[in-house]
Amino acid sequence: MKKKAALHNLGCKVNAYETEAMQQLLEENGYEIVPFAPGADVYVINTCTVTNIADRKSRQMLHKAKKMNPGAVVVAAGCYVQAAKEEIEKDEAIDIVIGNNRKKDLVRILEEHWEKGKQEEESVIDVNHTAEYEELSITRTAEHTRAYIKVQDGCNQFCSYCIIPYARGRVRSRQLSDVVSEVRGLAASGYQEVVLTGIHLSSYGIDHGTSLLELICAVNEIEGIRRIRLGSLEPRIITEEFVSVISGMEKICPHFHLSLQSGCDATLKRMNRRYSTEEYYEKCQLLRKYFENPALTTDVIVGFPGETEEEFGETKKFLEKIMFYETHIFKYSRRKGTKAAVMENQVPDEIKSRRSAQLIELGNKNQRAYEEAYIGKEAEVLFEERFIKDGEEYFSGHTKEYIRVAVRSKEDLTNKIRRIILTESDFFAKID
Repeated sequence: MKKKAALHNLGCKVNAYETEAMQQLLEENGYEIVPFAPGADVYVINTCTVTNIADRKSRQMLHKAKKMNPGAVVVAAGCYVQAAKEEIEKDEAIDIVIGNNRKKDLVRILEEHWEKGKQEEESVIDVNHTAEYEELSITRTAEHTRAYIKVQDGCNQFCSYCIIPYARGRVRSRQLSDVVSEVRGLAASGYQEVVLTGIHLSSYGIDHGTSLLELICAVNEIEGIRRIRLGSLEPRIITEEFVSVISGMEKICPHFHLSLQSGCDATLKRMNRRYSTEEYYEKCQLLRKYFENPALTTDVIVGFPGETEEEFGETKKFLEKIMFYETHIFKYSRRKGTKAAVMENQVPDEIKSRRSAQLIELGNKNQRAYEEAYIGKEAEVLFEERFIKDGEEYFSGHTKEYIRVAVRSKEDLTNKIRRIILTESDFFAKID
């Protein structure tokens, strides 16, 4: 009888990709994939450690799995395992630990466990001293129209608030030919959009003589792929050459997530971010020079240690100046093991909450303004899913700028691309 496996993912798109790859490995080796509920023989939790809250959620899911079936094998995999190995090994709810760069060995490690009743081998390597890119791949994803492709792992930046370089190791890039092969397979399976992702995507290729631009050019040549979307980018990769080349590609989605974190130079310096607000602004202007009204999105941390009211005010003014389509606001979370955790002048939670609320309000206002600028204009939409609202059939999808829209239709629009004139009633937020 087939063993039943349930998987649960925590964290980023890279983690989600790796979870799907592990699921496919299990399926290929005779496991039946079941929901994350009581009744599974093995539970695989791909953990996250980006914040202390992520650590807590990882522990909670591991303990939940053991409670659902005390006789099941509980596997803790990924970043939390890498960052808290000693703590994890003492946790009686966990039967197997698998660190980063060892997820490809999941099936073999499980089989050895079934045979011997315990984990025999060390499965947490020192990712900070490996140049090996872990070969994982997928042939399909949970999404039926858009595929996230992991092309890079690790980070060399060491921002003062971030634990990820310690959990993921140094920059390691996937071979360009392997990425192309996987994307070709996904295109043959009907996927029309791919999203290139990585822990630090902008660093793709620096370890073996290629570049992100070269990869984009190669993916652009693949027949069947109609859209290429890029994951989070560092401002420094936005050069005249980079933007002029990709702007000539019809498949490129004019949707760019440029990580900011603060609009104040003094705060950026304490964060160990390697650009100034002036440089960041120039990159945004460069994108707007080559693309007509591109969707620029970003992340901002409020309440970083030492952030004064004046520094926060600078950030707010900078956000008003750039006018992002979407701004993801995070309250600074103290992360043990990082430089920022021991910095002086930690900001009280109530101040973080007040500042966060102000920037969320500004972000919502900017988002509405960006979307309203498209009313009456033609846009290309890749439709992704069907739903029923008030007895009527709707299909929702995204424009190339990643504006979510929904239209009534009796035709099945799933995984179809259509050009439509956007009206105010098409915006998903108006329907939801």
